[in-house]
Amino acid sequence: MLSEDKPTGQVRITRQRMIEGAGHLWVYAGHIGQVTGRPASGDVVDVVAPNGRFYGRGLFNPVSKIRVRLLTRADEPIDQAFWARRIDQASRLRQCVVSETTAYRLVYGEADLLPGLVIDRYGDVAVMQTLSAGIDQRKELLADLLLNTTGVRSVFLRNDAKSRQLEGLPGERGYIRGGGATQVEIREGPARFLVDIERGQKTGWFCDQRENRLAAARLARGGEVLEVFCHTGAFGIQAALAGATFVEGLDVSEDSLSLARHHARQNGVEGRCSYRGADAFDELRRLVKLGRRYDLVTLDPPAFARSQQALSRALAGYKDVNLLGLKLVKPEGFMVTCSCSHPVTEEDFWKAVRLAARDAGRDIRLIEQRGQSPDHPILGGMPETRYLKCLILQVL
Repeated sequence: MLSEDKPTGQVRITRQRMIEGAGHLWVYAGHIGQVTGRPASGDVVDVVAPNGRFYGRGLFNPVSKIRVRLLTRADEPIDQAFWARRIDQASRLRQCVVSETTAYRLVYGEADLLPGLVIDRYGDVAVMQTLSAGIDQRKELLADLLLNTTGVRSVFLRNDAKSRQLEGLPGERGYIRGGGATQVEIREGPARFLVDIERGQKTGWFCDQRENRLAAARLARGGEVLEVFCHTGAFGIQAALAGATFVEGLDVSEDSLSLARHHARQNGVEGRCSYRGADAFDELRRLVKLGRRYDLVTLDPPAFARSQQALSRALAGYKDVNLLGLKLVKPEGFMVTCSCSHPVTEEDFWKAVRLAARDAGRDIRLIEQRGQSPDHPILGGMPETRYLKCLILQVL
């Protein structure tokens, strides 16, 4: 067993932090009153309250706005056994909540009390992102623990996220343990897909939409489907397998569309799936003018807002795209609409959709209000871990 990472310094937080940050795992630079000792980037530090009472233990980074990422509120050693327990705890949760798939999020950072660490599992391959300096310094240990405790045979580093720059970390991609191809076949419900762990978005697949894709597919039987922002075609492939007569997919990325066509062939539904490159807003307007109508429209755009400053513009974008989508749904048809913008709340998103329905002259009924899949749990004290909104509507 490796030696314990003993605290090399102490961070005293302000009373404002105590009041506003209960349950939160980030200590921002502005919430720090004093730092004693000489902690270096990635070191373990103790965090104490204004009166000196022990508050928690975490990883320090002097160049990040998130100065400390808390690992624990207990006075416990940060050693190999600690990291093994946390990974095992995360793995046991997935054994309870994940089924009928070989692709899922094994570790979801702060929600698994492992801030700065994201691990997606695709069959026997774990794709790991170390998004903070402290976690990055321990990636070798974490990779070994993954092999020893989860049953994966290889670990691929996908450390090209822009957030690493804010931690003073370089980009890197490649196998850190084991090896093999960089395209991995997965199973999701009745479908099979190919995940590009080296070049695909994020870690290669959007596990967070898994249950939403399957829920949407149940509404597609016998109908025509328009899949907007289709990416690699997962919503549409599931719809086709559920009995949709035709799926039309739109995306601006030709690389994504190429993989979507492969997925259609892979699942034996290529005769009912058609994909073309197009700007979503422009193409939706064209389809409206042509008078096209579909039994099911799915809208799964990229994030329109990554900060609070972009919120008003994002809400206008969500209203516009939903307005166009609603105009393309047949009476008594369905629309599945999503937002992965964290600054946009459920209330914000629902209001934007209702305003879109008003301007489209359509009545809507909310059938289901959904979110991210259960392998992306939400930590009560950290609203940042809750981001995905998904509404299933009937359009009258």
